[in-house]
Amino acid sequence: MSENTDHDPIPEDDLGDEIASDVSETSSVLGDAYRGELDRETTWRGRLDQTTTWAVTVMAAILTWAFSSPDNPHYVILVGVLAVATFLLIEARRYRDYDVYRSRVRLFQENLLADALDPTRSPEHEDWRTELSDDYRNPTMKITMLEAVANRLRRIYLALVTVLLLAWLFRITAFVDGPGVFETASVGTLPGVVVIAIVAAFYGAVLAIALWPRERKAKGEFREQEVGDWKDAN
Repeated sequence: MSENTDHDPIPEDDLGDEIASDVSETSSVLGDAYRGELDRETTWRGRLDQTTTWAVTVMAAILTWAFSSPDNPHYVILVGVLAVATFLLIEARRYRDYDVYRSRVRLFQENLLADALDPTRSPEHEDWRTELSDDYRNPTMKITMLEAVANRLRRIYLALVTVLLLAWLFRITAFVDGPGVFETASVGTLPGVVVIAIVAAFYGAVLAIALWPRERKAKGEFREQEVGDWKDAN
């Protein structure tokens, strides 16, 4: 008994060409791709939030213990600074992964969805399909680790480490009676002046990374649009 088929199967090599030549098939594939990228973006966004939550939780626990008794050492707050800095690096690495999927979502939104809603305007990128195809074939990070660290500092972590700095300064000054600041700031055999110099150098580097002007590579930042609107208004 023989089987009857309505058509022959499409060879795998020609499957992409077959989809590209059919508008309805292309629209369906692009719609599924957009939903998939949006889901990935949301997943990585959740991972960023988890890292921030852990950083805030650890910071709160350390500050609570540091100020629970005058006998507790002040340098535990500096340990908290190192812990928050570690979470910052973890979140920056995750942010680079998140930005890969966000950039793809922005390509869809700027060039497919926006064009469908307002066909009178040209797409933002004339070769966006080629750009997206290349990114699917050879996925690459869109921003450097330095830019990712700067982004997370400006958005969240600069405020966290600033709170820790203020808490440490209060802990070695107003919270301790008797010896001077340099004596109080000492850690073991490490003189207080050296400890203060290290802390100052660390925070100087943090400010330089967060505030140093540079060309942004991240795609579709709300903050960039807000800055541009403010400049136009003034």
